[in-house]
Amino acid sequence: MGDDPQGDPQVGGTETRTIKVDYLARVEGEGALYVRIRDGALEDVKLKIFEPPRFFEGLLRGRAFTEAPDITARICGICPVAYQMSAVHAMEAACGVTVDGPLRDLRRLFYCGEWISSHTLHVYLLHAPDYLGYPSAIEMAKDHPDAFERGLALKKAGNDVMRLLGGREIHPINACVGGFHRAPSRRELSDLRETLLRARDLARDTVRWTGTLDIPDFTQDYTFVSLRHADEYPMNEGRIVSSTGLDIAVSAYDDHFEERQVAHATALHCVMKPDGGSYLVGPMARYANNVDRLPPEIREAATAAGLGPVCTNPFRSITVRAVEVLYAVTEALRLIEGYRPPEPAAIPVPPRAGTGHGATEAPRGLLYHRYSLDDDGLITDCTIVPPTSQNQTRIEDDLRRLLPTCLDRPDDAVRDLAEQAIRNYDPCISCATHFLRLEVDRG
Repeated sequence: MGDDPQGDPQVGGTETRTIKVDYLARVEGEGALYVRIRDGALEDVKLKIFEPPRFFEGLLRGRAFTEAPDITARICGICPVAYQMSAVHAMEAACGVTVDGPLRDLRRLFYCGEWISSHTLHVYLLHAPDYLGYPSAIEMAKDHPDAFERGLALKKAGNDVMRLLGGREIHPINACVGGFHRAPSRRELSDLRETLLRARDLARDTVRWTGTLDIPDFTQDYTFVSLRHADEYPMNEGRIVSSTGLDIAVSAYDDHFEERQVAHATALHCVMKPDGGSYLVGPMARYANNVDRLPPEIREAATAAGLGPVCTNPFRSITVRAVEVLYAVTEALRLIEGYRPPEPAAIPVPPRAGTGHGATEAPRGLLYHRYSLDDDGLITDCTIVPPTSQNQTRIEDDLRRLLPTCLDRPDDAVRDLAEQAIRNYDPCISCATHFLRLEVDRG
């Protein structure tokens, strides 16, 4: 980062202090945070993502529309289902096909597995050490073995769902445009039910446990953006809504949001049109916009853990994620109870020229795909907007408001709080382009 002053004890007659943390622990990816402080005041904050772009959109051009689910699943090893589901919805929209009935239920069950696995990974292994004062989950496990084992068991339950529906839990291969290559039998899902019944108890305990954590007092005024469905807590389908009144079809996404290149990041920043304002996607946004879609018993568990109908403290997002784990387990059990194997496992989707839009709710938030196809079903253009790209501007806004409250603390304390604030978002830097070298420049 050669454009930032570092290394000189004196710059322009003022003392400069620089702290470097080569990588932020407990997030996926690599990047840097630069903080400049002058005369005791915060002067600049930059979330610098320097990982090379991965060019998935370019890789998809010229490929058959049926290849998109398997290619996009490689974008992320933590939330591959989200990329597959957004891709298949967009392709089916382009080809004028709607998938419903048991196949739709199976896709929702598939998504439940990813929510359980990804959220549990974040809650127990990535974020909880911050609240309990440990540098890693391994160190935390020595003093909190019950919590650690609960987290591992919950994550395994989510992995089991993904493995059954996807063929494997990492970069699954069973989802396809039109449905699945293979649908599970009722017996296979019945065996999974016993695992999920145990997981439901663990998920309830997780909601209660997160409610006992020492949460920093920090609230913000957010514009929450998420899907909203007429009947369900959103995963695969719905309209895009905001807490400020936006209510649009997924196909209108580009009319209301835009990606911008910034000099300090290889990942694009996404903002709202026309004013370029930041917004928040993810569990807090889904919860704020859809709390009425949660079953009463889950809303009661959220209330007992300290959540109101809207959460505006990003440090409390750990509890919102736990609530979504409980919901995903409960929803998975509901879907298994009513399951009837689809015949066939996938419906035909003939290619045609057109443009299709798809948006689903990845664990980290709204994930948007747009594809243009030619007459043969080859991809001529592609846009993928990950949740972390949409949250990057909002993360910097949080840091600009949070850091002035702690500038009188030692640099190590500033660093730790900044890292925790970024982990509130469970950022997937790999998806957005990875994270964290911190530089604090004090004058």
